Amino acid sequence: MKKWLEGIGERFLRKVGIRRGQVVLDFGCGSGNYTIPIAKIVGSEGIVYALDKNARSLDKLMRKAELEGLKNIRRMDTSGEVKIRLSDNSVDVVLLYDIFWYFPPWDPKLTKLLAEIYRISKPGALISVLPKHVDPIMLKDKVEDAGFKLKNKISGIIIHSGKLEEGYVLNFIKKHSFQST
Repeated sequence: MKKWLEGIGERFLRKVGIRRGQVVLDFGCGSGNYTIPIAKIVGSEGIVYALDKNARSLDKLMRKAELEGLKNIRRMDTSGEVKIRLSDNSVDVVLLYDIFWYFPPWDPKLTKLLAEIYRISKPGALISVLPKHVDPIMLKDKVEDAGFKLKNKISGIIIHSGKLEEGYVLNFIKKHSFQST
C-alpha cells in the first residue's frame, strides 16, 4: 500500500489520463486507494468526488486526505442508489474501478448507472473501467451501448483488494452526441 501511495499509483493514473485541474469522480472509492493519488495529480485546481456507500471507508479516506494535506477531495455518501448528485456535463473523468460485483452487466442497475455517468460527464470525458469479477467483453459492449467509445486499454500495476498486481483498465470516451436505440 505504501509503495502504491508513494508513486506507483500516480504513475499508473497519469498513464490512464488523469491530469492537473480535472474534475474526477471516483465511483465506489472505498477508502481511497485511487482517490488519494488522483487528488495529488489534479492538484488544487482540480476536484475529486469520492463516492461510496460505506461511511467507515469514507471516514478513513478523509482521515488519509487530511494527513496528506489534500483539500480537493469532496466526500459523497450514498445509500447505494444510482442517482449521482452532480450537475450535467460537469466531470472530466469517471473511475469505475472494481464495482462490477455490485453492478454486473446483466443487471438493469448498470444501465441506470451508465446513463447517470453519461449525464454528468462532459463531452469527450474519459470513463476508465477496471473490469474485475466480470466478463470484459460483455462489460465493454454494455459501456459502448450507453454512449461511450472504447479509446484504449492501459496495462500496468494496479491495486486490488489492498494488494499490488498486474492488471489493466479500459478507457472509454463519451461520444459528443448519442441517441439511444
